[in-house]
Amino acid sequence: MILTVTPNPSLDRTYEVPSLVRGAVLRATGDRVDPGGKGVNVSRAVAAAGHRTTAVLPLGGAPGALIAELLGAQGVDVTAVSISGQTRSNISLVEPDGTLTKINASGPELTPTESALLLGTVHGCSGGARWIACCGSLPRGLEPHWYAELVTRAHEGGARVALDTSGPALLAALAARPDVIKPNAGELARAVGRPLSTLGDVLDAARELRSLGAGAVLASLGADGQLLVAGDGVHYGTAQVPADRVRSNVGAGDASLAGFLVAGGAGPAALASALAHGAAAVRLPGSAMPTPADLDPEGVRVITEDLPLDLVLSDPVTA
Repeated sequence: MILTVTPNPSLDRTYEVPSLVRGAVLRATGDRVDPGGKGVNVSRAVAAAGHRTTAVLPLGGAPGALIAELLGAQGVDVTAVSISGQTRSNISLVEPDGTLTKINASGPELTPTESALLLGTVHGCSGGARWIACCGSLPRGLEPHWYAELVTRAHEGGARVALDTSGPALLAALAARPDVIKPNAGELARAVGRPLSTLGDVLDAARELRSLGAGAVLASLGADGQLLVAGDGVHYGTAQVPADRVRSNVGAGDASLAGFLVAGGAGPAALASALAHGAAAVRLPGSAMPTPADLDPEGVRVITEDLPLDLVLSDPVTA
């Protein structure tokens, strides 16, 4: 069983538009409503892959109730922590070439009581969990060290932890030694405080975060693939996605993390699974999660030797 924790979930409304014109009245060519938030998406992808998953999340108001209903319909067990605030709603606008414009609400502020209850609920649900995936930004009311406390408690209970967050919350959690972290290139650059222009730069940054406590680093590099840096070696992979097949990249990184975890969470096979799930997700509308029938393993390439460290990233990032 894979347990996911999403401290700041959302109800995601996605509209497909012919083009994005500022100040105009736009008519959508397609729309959908999905339960959202990084951990929520990981649970949805795990369930779509046929594995058991439980999502722990704070929920409030009508949007929160709808999230629980939608997740249940997708085969995700939900353990909700009731909060006084209303769960946020986010809006995504997707153009035909896959260009995404997203508006994220800040979300409710959790009280100290709600924060402690959420942490305790995760601990109470973690028995038997193979992995706990802690994902997304922290809502107002939760201090940066909240994830670090969660990681410590999870390890005490015998679970492995995958962490997908950024900024102060990521840096604070490293001391608790999460088993794997999943930054994108921008998050990785900000964590080490310097720009990343090549695959070699990414490797150096990932090794630095490992020295600070991360067990493994699964770095997502967009069109340039993914780099897995762990104690057993370095693995790099890419997945073929024709430009005319891209529909939406909302949740693609979350689907990728789910693919990594359901394949064991370590080694080149898990990296290949991550790439296949991420590539399948971008071919689907909104934040739809791929099923096994959507995967294209033949389009994935993973190498463990002679890595192209001088490869210039197609979208270099600054710190």
